[in-house]
Amino acid sequence: MAESKHEIDEKLAGLRLERGDRERSESPRWAKWWIFTGIAIFLLLAVWRIGFGEGSAVEVETVRVTAQTAGDAGDSVVLEAAGYVVPHHKIEVASKVVGKVAWIGVEKGDPVKLGQVVVRLENDEYVAQVHQEEGNLASLKARLREFENGSRPEEIALANANLDEAKANLSNAKTNLDRARQLAGEGVFSKQELDDAQARYDAQAARVESLDRAFELMRIGPRVEQIDALKGQVKEAEGRLALARTRLDGAEIRAPVTGTILERNVEIGEFVTTSFVGERGAKGYVVSLADLSDLQVELDISQNDFARLRPEQRGVVWTDAFPDRKYEGRIFEISPEADRQKATVQVKVQVLKPDEYLRPEMNANVAFVAEPKTAESGEPARAAITIPSSALRDGNTVFVLLDDRAMKRSVKVRQSGPRGVEISEGLIGGEELILSPPPELEDGDKVRLKTS
Repeated sequence: MAESKHEIDEKLAGLRLERGDRERSESPRWAKWWIFTGIAIFLLLAVWRIGFGEGSAVEVETVRVTAQTAGDAGDSVVLEAAGYVVPHHKIEVASKVVGKVAWIGVEKGDPVKLGQVVVRLENDEYVAQVHQEEGNLASLKARLREFENGSRPEEIALANANLDEAKANLSNAKTNLDRARQLAGEGVFSKQELDDAQARYDAQAARVESLDRAFELMRIGPRVEQIDALKGQVKEAEGRLALARTRLDGAEIRAPVTGTILERNVEIGEFVTTSFVGERGAKGYVVSLADLSDLQVELDISQNDFARLRPEQRGVVWTDAFPDRKYEGRIFEISPEADRQKATVQVKVQVLKPDEYLRPEMNANVAFVAEPKTAESGEPARAAITIPSSALRDGNTVFVLLDDRAMKRSVKVRQSGPRGVEISEGLIGGEELILSPPPELEDGDKVRLKTS
C-alpha cells in the first residue's frame, strides 16, 4: 500500500532528529587532537627509555671469582665469623689543665693532623702566672749577678772611708780618755767623768773593729755558699716558670696523631677537668679520634672453633652495609686469655687496605681461608685465584661489577693454564668479574647483566 504524504513527512522528521542527536553526542575535534598527542608523547617516552635509559647501560656477563688453596679443589673457607669494625687505636684526647672551653675548632668526622689545635680553654689565669714567674726569675737572676760580680770599687772605697773615720774618732776618744785619767788622778775629774770617757773609747773601738770586718768582707766579696744558694733559687724559679708555661700551652688542646674526629664531647662554656667526673659535670676528655686507615675487625670466636685459626691466617672481610666490597685481612692479634662467661676467644683481624666505605662499629664478617701445609716444604700453600682468560683486557686489567658500575682494576698474572689465568695480585676472591669487557667500556661506566 502506498504511504500517504503525511506519513512520509513524519519519517523524514525522525531521521533529521536522529542525525542531530548523533552530532551532539560526538566529541569536539580539539578533544580528539589532545588524545592523539598524548598517545604519541607516551610512545616517544617509551622509545627514549628503551633507547637511552636502559640502552645507556652496557650489557655484560659476569662470573664470581673464587679462591682455592693449592691442592684443594673444594671450598677454602674454614670458618666464618661476625664482629665489628674497630679502629686499631682510638684516642680520647683529654686536657692537661682545668678550665672553661673558649673555642672549638672541629666537628665530628673532620680530619685532623698531628699537632692541630682542636680546643682552646680560657687562659687568663695561666698568662698571669707566667708573668709572675718571669718577674720572680728576673729578680733572682739580678741578685745572683750582683753576688757573682762582687763589690764595686766605689763600695770598697766607701767602706774604707768609714773605717778611716772610725779610726780617727777612736784616736780622739783615746786622747780624751788619757786626759780624763790624768785629771781624775789630780782630783779635778770625778770618777763618773772618767767612766764616761772610758765608755766612749770602748764604743768607738768596737765600731772600728766592726767597720774593719765589713771592709774586709766588701773587699773579698760574697761567700761561695751564698752564690750557690742563689743559683739554686734561680733554678727553682726557672722550674716554676716552665711549669706555668706548660699549663699555658695546655690550654690549647692539640691532636696527638693524624686521624679523624669520631666524637666531640664538649661545647663552648663547659668546664674541662683533668679527670672524668660525669656526663653532667666537668668533662674528662674533649674529643675522640682515630686513624681510619688503620682498621681491624674484632671477633669473638667460639672455643669450639678456635682450633681452626692460627696467627697471621688470611681472611676475606666484608660488611653488612656493602656486601659486594671485599677486603683482604689477616689475623693481627689473638687474646692470650679466653672469656669464661661467653666461652670465646677474642681475635682481631687487620684490614690490609681499608677505604672510605669501612667505618668503626659497622657489622662485619670474616671468612677465614684454609692454608694447609704442603708435604714438600711444610710452608703454607697460597690461595689461588683463577679467572677466565676472557675477563682480561690488555693482559693486566679486569673490570669488577660494583653497584651496577664497572670498576677497573689492575691485576698481576702469575701463569696461564687450561683452567684459565692464575692471578697473584689484585683480586682476593668473591668479586663479580665482567667477562669479555667491550672495548668501549671505561672505569665507572654503568652496566647491566645480560638476560638469557
